Amino acid sequence: MSRSLYKGPYVDEKLLKKIEGKKPQATGLIKTWARRSQISPEMVGFKFGVHNGRDFIEVLVAEEMVGHRLGEFSPSKKFVRHGGKMQKDIEMKKKESEIAAAKATKVADVKKK
Repeated sequence: MSRSLYKGPYVDEKLLKKIEGKKPQATGLIKTWARRSQISPEMVGFKFGVHNGRDFIEVLVAEEMVGHRLGEFSPSKKFVRHGGKMQKDIEMKKKESEIAAAKATKVADVKKK
């Protein structure tokens, strides 16, 4: 659900104070817990350490990110993978076939010489 237009975008005031009057190259990593804060044009070029619940993920703000939220670039959940035992078997067979193909090309190269 988007924020109503008459209120304007939500940008954390503490973040704006931290970057106010500073140059992006001179400033190091700016740590923040404000994941819900929108990225404003003044933030372009700065590096933010956005907290994901466990540690800080480094986010370098680019022009394309303006209007998005800081939390979008710092995933808080780790995707393990789908599948199970059957999926592992499929991946092992694929890996074995790649190894066999690599060995075959290596043997072919040796025979050419």
